[in-house]
Amino acid sequence: MATAPITPGDFPTSPLALRFADPARQAKARAFASEQANAAVEAAAMLARRWETTPGVPARVAALAAVHAHLVDWRYRLAVTMGPPPGIAGAAFNPERFRTPIREGDTNYDRLGEVGRLREGARWDQAARTYTGGLATPAWEAMLRYGRLAEQRFATEGVEGDILQNRVLLPDGRRIAGNRLLRGEAAHRTDAELTARYTARGLDASWVESGGKPLYSATPTPQDSALLHAAALDLLARPHLTTEDYLLARYLLFQAPRTKKGSDAVTRTFIVAVGAVALPGTAPALPEDIDLRCYVLGQPLCRTAAGTEPARPRQNP
Repeated sequence: MATAPITPGDFPTSPLALRFADPARQAKARAFASEQANAAVEAAAMLARRWETTPGVPARVAALAAVHAHLVDWRYRLAVTMGPPPGIAGAAFNPERFRTPIREGDTNYDRLGEVGRLREGARWDQAARTYTGGLATPAWEAMLRYGRLAEQRFATEGVEGDILQNRVLLPDGRRIAGNRLLRGEAAHRTDAELTARYTARGLDASWVESGGKPLYSATPTPQDSALLHAAALDLLARPHLTTEDYLLARYLLFQAPRTKKGSDAVTRTFIVAVGAVALPGTAPALPEDIDLRCYVLGQPLCRTAAGTEPARPRQNP
């Protein structure tokens, strides 16, 4: 079965991985694209073999699930090999979290907006419970931009409270609760929850920014996440997969992270591998900020913005 070639150029680096102002350190982070490309080539070959030997939609769904599980294991093994990242995040590093499912009551949260710790060289201000100073980085700039876009959604969708619940429309007409955007008191409760979690793990919770004007993205319940993930695999298993199906499946996968750590890299690698097999040469390119788009923009905007822009030229990191 013919598959499209996969190169590091298919994996533009997420701005969230670029937490440095130094171009040399940014280049090192971009080199992760080679790891993803190698894993995607292997995953595409695995998927193509399974689809050739076991045709039919149920068999394809099973093949997709097996390849996804393989990539979760790949990301875990890579975390073991690479070890903790530099800086604040390294203190909480535990490779087991790359294969630990998100369970009930253990929601994943990502702070949006002003995230001072993403500025290189920022200093902890105990009184303000935030980081101050430092140099701007692509990660800090991206979170600031998407924090503003999240606030715009609260305003344009007329949300009066502190929780904006994404309702994801599936092809069969069901609406499933996806991720949530939290502000105000809901965000402050999240700060307290995260602080308690880190303390319970024996970690220094002082780097949890609870000051300023917090804004968070929160993952769905495990039950809803499982429904969204299953719907994505059903779409990708269609015998005549369309670009529209592919883009919707991509959105569903980012709405339904499976593990405490590493889900974004797994989803990027998985969707590129599937595209190489099911839409060879025509799969839409990944925007570098695809994860943030799918977390913040909502279903119509995310699919439009991520699906209609021209593919960027392939470049090796």
